[in-house]
Amino acid sequence: MRFVIQRVSEASVTVQQQVIGRIGKGFLVLIGVSDSDTQEIADKMIRKMTGLRIFEDENGKTNLSLAQVDGSLLLVSQFTLYADCRKGNRPSFIRAGEPKAAEAMYEYIIGKCREIVPVVERGEFGADMKVGLINDGPFTVLLDSDEL
Repeated sequence: MRFVIQRVSEASVTVQQQVIGRIGKGFLVLIGVSDSDTQEIADKMIRKMTGLRIFEDENGKTNLSLAQVDGSLLLVSQFTLYADCRKGNRPSFIRAGEPKAAEAMYEYIIGKCREIVPVVERGEFGADMKVGLINDGPFTVLLDSDEL
């Protein structure tokens, strides 16, 4: 499982010219799922993500977590995080999770995050989405379950 976490001042996701998710201060999280991912892996990733202290405190140090700044989440499925570009110029996505299982895992992640974070917005699995953001910093972190 891979999470690309971007600290944002604001972010939104649009499908067919309609905004379906919007947050202010918080994390825009692009979520990639593989076939080997489990709910236990998702739980570990969620704990790590929500515990990250990457917001600035009163001294300008990255020392505050999402909860400490009353931050929100915008969760967007992103199978292309499993692109394999080793051969040729056209990426292969065979390491990305099978769509039905990946969608179930995405829904699980959303549900678990809503138990922890008061405001959780989302994209639409499998849709052509337009994601807009103001990256605060910029500050972007990659979490890979193979490295936790």
